[in-house]
Amino acid sequence: MANAKTSGAGVTRPNLSPLANLKYDLPAGLVVFLVALPLCLGVALASNAPLFAGLTAGVIGGLLIPLMSRSSLSVCGPAAGLTAIVLAGIDKLGTFENFLVAVVLGGVLQVILGVARLGTAVYLIPSSVIKGMLAAIGLILILKQFPHAVGYDLDQEGSEQFVVSEEENTFTMILHAFGRLERGALVISAVSMGILVLWEKTERLRKLSWLPGALVVVLVGTGLNLLFRKASLPIALEQTHLVTLPAYDGVGGALGQLRTPTFAALSNPQVYIVALTIGIVASLETLLSIEAVDKLDPWKRNTPLDRELVAQGIGNAASGLLGGLPVTSVIVRSSANINAGGRTRAATAFHGLFLLLAVLFIGRFLNMIPLACLASILLMTGYKLAKPELFKKMYKLGWDQFIPFVFTISAILLTDLLRGILAGIVVGVGFVLRSHMRAAFTIAKEGKKRVITFKKDVSFLNKATFIGVLKRIPDGSSVIIDGTRAEFIDQDILEVIEDFQISAAMRGIHVEVRDVRTKENARRPTMSSVSESSPAPAEART
Repeated sequence: MANAKTSGAGVTRPNLSPLANLKYDLPAGLVVFLVALPLCLGVALASNAPLFAGLTAGVIGGLLIPLMSRSSLSVCGPAAGLTAIVLAGIDKLGTFENFLVAVVLGGVLQVILGVARLGTAVYLIPSSVIKGMLAAIGLILILKQFPHAVGYDLDQEGSEQFVVSEEENTFTMILHAFGRLERGALVISAVSMGILVLWEKTERLRKLSWLPGALVVVLVGTGLNLLFRKASLPIALEQTHLVTLPAYDGVGGALGQLRTPTFAALSNPQVYIVALTIGIVASLETLLSIEAVDKLDPWKRNTPLDRELVAQGIGNAASGLLGGLPVTSVIVRSSANINAGGRTRAATAFHGLFLLLAVLFIGRFLNMIPLACLASILLMTGYKLAKPELFKKMYKLGWDQFIPFVFTISAILLTDLLRGILAGIVVGVGFVLRSHMRAAFTIAKEGKKRVITFKKDVSFLNKATFIGVLKRIPDGSSVIIDGTRAEFIDQDILEVIEDFQISAAMRGIHVEVRDVRTKENARRPTMSSVSESSPAPAEART
C-alpha cells in the first residue's frame, strides 16, 4: 500500500496524516454532513430552541473543535442526550438568550475540568457499560429510523427519547408505521438498503473506498423522488417527507438568524445551576462517546481526554456566544464517519464546512433529499453497532459482563442515553465490587483443615463475605488465616478475626493466624513471617 507504515508487530497501517487521506475524508465528511443536517434540526426542534441554533452548533462542532481536539474520528455537534436539559434550561431562564449565557459558562467549566486533568475519570466506567451504550444506540437507530424509512415521519430526527408524546412511544410508533406506509418511501428505502448491502458485499464496489455507499444512496434516492415527481406518479414524496431547512435569503439572512447571549442574566443564580448541569453532562457524554469511538477506530488510536475536554469547552463557549446549542462528541455521527471510511480529523472538518456552505448557499437543494434515504443509512449504522455477534460474545464472557451490558441497553431504550448510562454504571460497578469481594481471598480445604489466604488488599467490602465463610467452618476443625500476600488489611477485617478467635475456642476450632496485624500492632508497618497460635483467652476457656 502506498504511503504505508509497518508497526513493530508487522502489521501494515496506512499513513494517517490528513493530507494523505483526502480522498477518503472528503466523501466521508459529505456523508456525515448529510446525516448530521437533519439531526441538528431535530435536536433543536426537540429542545424547543430556534432551528438555526442547531445548525450553528453543528458548524462550530465541525469546524472549531477539530482544530483543538486530537480525536481522529469523533464528530461533534448538538446532542440528543442534552435535549431535556436544554428544554428545561430555556424554560427556567425565561429566554433563549439567557440560556446562551449558561452555555458559555458550561464551556468554561469544561475547560477547567480539562486543565484539572479530570478527563481520565471515564476509564473508571466498566467496559461492559461502554459496549452496552454502543449496542443500545444501534438499537435506538433501528427502532427510531424504521418509521422514517417507511414514510411515517411523526417523530423528529435526532430524538432518542422512548416517550415521543402522550399517545406515542418508540414501540407504538413502529406499530402505527405499518398502518401508514408511504409507497414512495418504501421504494426509496428498499433501493437504498440494497445499495448499501451491495457496497458491503461486492468486492469490486468495496474497492471504491473513496466513494461511500451512503453518498450513492443519497444521490440515487433524491434522483428517484425527482423522477417520481416529474412523471407525476402518486408515490412521489411531499416536502413533509424530505429534509426541511429554515428559509432565509443568502449570507445576510443567515447572519440575521444568529442570537447573542444576554449577559445581564449573570445576576440570576439559576444561570449557574444550568451552566453546571450543562458542563458536567456534556463532559460525561463526550468522554463516553470518545471512549466508544476509540474502540470502533480500526487503528485503535487513543484520544487525550483532558485535551478533549478543553476543546469541547472552547467549542461550547463559542457556540453560546454565537447563539448555538451545547455541543458534545456524538456517537451516531461518529459511527457514520467510521462506516463511510473517514480516517482523520479532516473528515469532521469537511462535515462542518459542508454544513456552513449549506446554511449559506444551498439550502433549497438539500430540501430535495428524502428522509427515507437518511433513515436507510442510519439503519445500516445501527445494525453494525448492535450486531447479534456482539450479544453472543458478551454472553460468552460470563454474567459479570453480560448482565451490566444488557441492563445498560434496557435502561437506555426505556429512558434516554444519559440516565441509561448512569444506571448501567451503577450495575456495572456493583458487579466489579462483587468480583473484588470474591477475589480478595481464597479458601482451600485439606480434610478438616481450612486455609484462608488473603490476596493483595482486603477491605471492609469483603467483610460480609468473610464472616459468612467463617460461620460455615465446621466445629472441631482447624483454620489457618494467612495474610502473607496481603499488602493491606482493613481494620474491620482485623476485628472480625479477633472476634472469630474468641468464638472459635468455644466451637472447638483451632485458629492459626499468619502475618495478620491485630489491634495491638495495627500501626506497625508489617509483621512478616510471624506465626501465631490463637487459643481462646482465659475467660473464654473457662
